[in-house]
Amino acid sequence: MEHIRNFVIIAHIDHGKSTLADRLLELTHTVDARHMRAQYLDQLDLERERGITIKMAPVRMEYSLDGQKYVLNLIDTPGHSDFSYEVSRALTAVEGAILLVDATKGVQAQTLAKLRAARNSGLTIIGAVNKIDLVPDPEKAIQALADLLGARKEEIFKVSAKTGEGVPELLAEVIRKVPPPRIHPIGEYGKTEISVPRALIFDSLYDDHKGILAYIRVFRGAIRAGETVRLMATDAECKLKEVGYFIPKLIATDEIRQGEMGYLATGFKEPALVKIGDTVIPGDFHGTNPPPLPGYREPAPVVFISFYPDGATKFADLERALERLRLTDAALNVEPDANEALGRGLKVGFLGQLHFEITSSRLEREFNLQFLTSFPSIAYRVKENNTTRIIKEPHEFPASPDEVWEPMIAIEILVPTQYLQKVLSLTNVFELSVGHMKTLGDNLLIEGRLPLSELIRDFDDQLKSVSAGFASFSYELAGEEKTEAEKLEILVAGEAVPALTRIVRKNELEREARVTVERLKTLLPAQQFTQAIQAQAQGRIIARETIAAMKKQLGDFGKNGGDRTRKMKLWKKQQRGKARLKEAGKVIISPEVFREILKK
Repeated sequence: MEHIRNFVIIAHIDHGKSTLADRLLELTHTVDARHMRAQYLDQLDLERERGITIKMAPVRMEYSLDGQKYVLNLIDTPGHSDFSYEVSRALTAVEGAILLVDATKGVQAQTLAKLRAARNSGLTIIGAVNKIDLVPDPEKAIQALADLLGARKEEIFKVSAKTGEGVPELLAEVIRKVPPPRIHPIGEYGKTEISVPRALIFDSLYDDHKGILAYIRVFRGAIRAGETVRLMATDAECKLKEVGYFIPKLIATDEIRQGEMGYLATGFKEPALVKIGDTVIPGDFHGTNPPPLPGYREPAPVVFISFYPDGATKFADLERALERLRLTDAALNVEPDANEALGRGLKVGFLGQLHFEITSSRLEREFNLQFLTSFPSIAYRVKENNTTRIIKEPHEFPASPDEVWEPMIAIEILVPTQYLQKVLSLTNVFELSVGHMKTLGDNLLIEGRLPLSELIRDFDDQLKSVSAGFASFSYELAGEEKTEAEKLEILVAGEAVPALTRIVRKNELEREARVTVERLKTLLPAQQFTQAIQAQAQGRIIARETIAAMKKQLGDFGKNGGDRTRKMKLWKKQQRGKARLKEAGKVIISPEVFREILKK
């Protein structure tokens, strides 16, 4: 264990984490030059296309320094706020972190957030400024990072992940400064409990032949191929088909020893049996269960969107695909849902808008699925008749609640001083309350609070727009506050359409109502009777559009011949038919219309 180092690379999005990981793979000869490609650890096509890391990626490397061979377990982590849960899981499995800052951009919002998380996990942190090949003088970024870490400028490493400059020195510092693996996370245990072999599941993957692969960090003892293990959270037992390391492909071995990372081939086919954050113990241990390994926080989904199968996709296909995705994305929360117009579906909880976009793209690409999605919603706490409950479904929201609380986020915005006034102008558009402001190098750090519902209303795009892309932000849930929100219902020909029901802040009610009815008017086909499209809140109509009935040409009385009396009889008969249609039938909204109206 003295010659093992476990560490992560953490940074703001697009600061060069994956490129630095590429250079480390080359430097340690883990991947030979023939097979090397950019962003090697990013296994998803989406990651390469977008240039961002979505999934954490572990890899085992070997490197010799001063005549001694070391085992280096690295985890490359995502940088976007929506994937902070991925980072939190990685931090519990390591003892050190490289905090990377882009020399061209300097310290940004997620730099601060990732640093806080690493310090809370008790990690040894090494600062490095990347992309020095693009900046003649990176001293400003170096000084800002040194101030942030409370270190001397000389302790900050200057590297170019693109060219490899400074990378050997940085890796040598990781070996010197990051401590060997701890036997178990900080906490008090009895002597008997300490002696029990234990491993932490920090990620998982599904393999068609080997079943669910559990990615583990061993904190005590060893896990061997062929032995029986028990997963404490689900009490499931399995005989391990295989154990191995990430080099970076899966390579089988006899055992994974104390302090190391690797994978277990469980053979399980049911995703529910393997939970991220679970503790693995020997199957033949029958004493008092040791406490599960600490350090994990449960993911808290904040945005809820329903998925409905469309086209050739069946409900079972959609359900199975989301189960598979949950193996690699423990933050997904899936519940059954149903809609009168769209049929059976699944309500999925996400950590943010980007998390939703990535999941949707993976369902389309990896599983070839077609689906419709509902409007995004959040969870409100509602009091009615002295009873308080959590409402996630808009149609369950009471017409006249006594009190409503909505989730809030604490937000940190880092912005260059010249864009301060434009960023502050967002308080006129969003319910953003600004608290403290402090200088951080050439930037200002703005601390504030924002309703979660406002965040998913294009806050990110607006912030980038007013700051020419220079501002960045990070956020975390921060309790709840009372709000004035109402249920907005859409009626077509007098019938409410549940799929279009939303919970809207009172000050946005009329605008959302007007936009929706106008859009529906352009999308719905004309019928043989007049269709009223109405937006309703608390029993009152606040917006209305009308689609006129189709007109049937009865011909020109003068040219086509025929008696006028006959024409009038036909016209009256048609009017009676329209009246019967209006009374007996209702407007059927096609999936194509839903697809268009639900587009952002």
